[in-house]
Amino acid sequence: MLRKTLLVLAIASALAACGKSDKEPAKPATATAQADAKKDGKPVQLLVQPEDVLTVQSNALASGPVITGSIQPERKADLRAEVSAVVLQVLKENGEPVKRGDVLVKLDETSIRDSLMSAEASVRAADQAFEQSTRALDRLKTLRASGMTSAQALDDAEVRRNTAQSEVSAARSRLAAARQQVGRTVVRAPFDGIVSDRKVSAGDTAAIGKELLKVIDPTSMRYEGRVSADKISTVKVGQRVSYRINGYGDRQFTGVVKRIDPAANEVTRQVEVLVGLTGEQPRVSGLYAEGRIDAETSSVLMVPESALVKSGDHTYAWKIGAGGKSLVKADLGIGARDQRTGAYEVKSGLAAGDLVLRAPNSSLKDGQAIVMAAPKAQAQALASVGNPGAQGK
Repeated sequence: MLRKTLLVLAIASALAACGKSDKEPAKPATATAQADAKKDGKPVQLLVQPEDVLTVQSNALASGPVITGSIQPERKADLRAEVSAVVLQVLKENGEPVKRGDVLVKLDETSIRDSLMSAEASVRAADQAFEQSTRALDRLKTLRASGMTSAQALDDAEVRRNTAQSEVSAARSRLAAARQQVGRTVVRAPFDGIVSDRKVSAGDTAAIGKELLKVIDPTSMRYEGRVSADKISTVKVGQRVSYRINGYGDRQFTGVVKRIDPAANEVTRQVEVLVGLTGEQPRVSGLYAEGRIDAETSSVLMVPESALVKSGDHTYAWKIGAGGKSLVKADLGIGARDQRTGAYEVKSGLAAGDLVLRAPNSSLKDGQAIVMAAPKAQAQALASVGNPGAQGK
């Protein structure tokens, strides 16, 4: 009984092995050849698609001095207290938009209101004294015409009238100043913008000159950069500027040189250059920015960074050899990097029209055999010719 059971199991195992061998496809000869080539240390033949290569060609390389600085609004206002008073209310917070004339801060006007009432009373008293002195002068003129008063009395009355008139003018000036002081207890937005920095809260004591808050116009951003003094001779108004802003990743911004400061900084020996923004503008001020002024443009061979391989101090690229049958390791002389595209200038090692791998990997070898795949359109056309029935499907 045991012998029969073992015999049945052996037969079942043999049938399962046969079925498995029938289901598994045979390995292609190319895979076997590649495996043998790897064992022997020979370069493996590589299939290269048209999209895997690029043609080296000349492009415009813009070069110029480096510019560093920050993004700042052209229209900004530091609103400060013009009277000494206690802060009653702050109506806007950081980041809130404001319109011109909107009330931002209210200060206590109690003591200033008392000064205004005193000035108004002084104006009324001065007006009354002026009216009385005018009537007295008119009476003395009548009496003088009839010879009933002296010329000295008339002169004295005229002096008193002039003095009263001066007092009226002085009182009205004090009244205007008092009204102006009362108006200064209400701080308003000078233009449309955004509150960028709130400095006080309700209950704070605002002395004269104390900063209350800042308002900026986010639509008036500009790049306030600095250029080394030894490079300033190449900078001209109207030149294009390409730069990146800290906080915006790899996004590229552009601008135009608007103004060059006529004096260098005494400490850093750098010259300030104002750049007007073009295209998309950042909405946050104070961010650090760094870029390059396109002072000169030349036509040079350019290769994207993805096609370059760096090994220590050497840089090379994988070039398609003559006839398109093998790879050639081309040692390169690299120049400046184009800030706009990220491509590098190739000074030596490649020529215009050479084909290089767009994104090589680390397993490639010099002299490795390759097969250039036909373009997809050509491959489809060849397939349709070889199989006419496929066209009707």
